[in-house]
Amino acid sequence: MKVRILFVCLGNICRSPMAEAVMRHQTEQADLSSVIEVDSAGTGDWHIGHPPHEGTRKLLDEHSISYAGMKARQVTANDFGAFDYIVCMDTNNLRDVRKLLDGAGPGAERRKPHQLFAFMDLLPDKGLKDVPDPYYDGNFPLVYELVESGCRELLRRVRADFNL
Repeated sequence: MKVRILFVCLGNICRSPMAEAVMRHQTEQADLSSVIEVDSAGTGDWHIGHPPHEGTRKLLDEHSISYAGMKARQVTANDFGAFDYIVCMDTNNLRDVRKLLDGAGPGAERRKPHQLFAFMDLLPDKGLKDVPDPYYDGNFPLVYELVESGCRELLRRVRADFNL
């Protein structure tokens, strides 16, 4: 059985693909990529099929982290049945994901994710409730710093939760 993690942001081109790539990199470094699978999605549909934003790609390139093959997609009700952790990059997207979960009909494949929460819950000492959206402010370095630290904490949590 694989532990599956889904990161969610608004358009799935900046924050959540950055978190997906960083988490994949960290699981590879920890020799856990055979038991942990990582994906990302957006609550909006504007960028479906597009690669990560240029600012995200630049930061990942600077840190030698692969984003090969990554394309934006929209979160669906079926994701609830497929992922153990659904981690939303901000509280607005967390609200929208909860609405999607609540609105999923009885025929939708779903189970309660092991955990559904906001990414910044992993970093309470930072004093932020949301990962800022660099699509609007261009602050990709800050987002990378938060993502790198938060993914490290999430990996620690997953290891503890699943005895890895």
